[in-house]
Amino acid sequence: MGEKGQAVSAPEETLIVVKPDAVKRGLVGEIVGRFEAKGFAIKRMQMTTMSRAQAEDFYSVHRDKPFFGELVSFITSGPVVGVVLSGRDAAATVRRMVGATKSWEASPGTIRGDLGLGLTDNTIHASDSQDSFQKEQRAFFNPAG
Repeated sequence: MGEKGQAVSAPEETLIVVKPDAVKRGLVGEIVGRFEAKGFAIKRMQMTTMSRAQAEDFYSVHRDKPFFGELVSFITSGPVVGVVLSGRDAAATVRRMVGATKSWEASPGTIRGDLGLGLTDNTIHASDSQDSFQKEQRAFFNPAG
């Protein structure tokens, strides 16, 4: 039992991908360090440049949206760093730490609020659920073809 008699939930895993803009700007350590400081454990980490097919699989949930091509082009434009994090309520907590997608709308103190420059160049991707994590981590770490 945890605080006030509440059951302690088991650690949950989630995925972040430090995007090409942040890698180019030398922000990988700053970004990953924020999650370590919050108490998340790094379970897996890999730097790669995603192929077009890998990126299309990774972002397949957005395939029918007008910005799909821009997402794929940007994520494949340079090296990225994928990190599987483990901790309590990981997906929701990480998303709060990341901030709003549009960096100019993200609150100060969030990763995008402090480090993001725009919409696509917003430094980081974070899985929004366990289902997304499962699909995205397979696409990132075990690309087909």
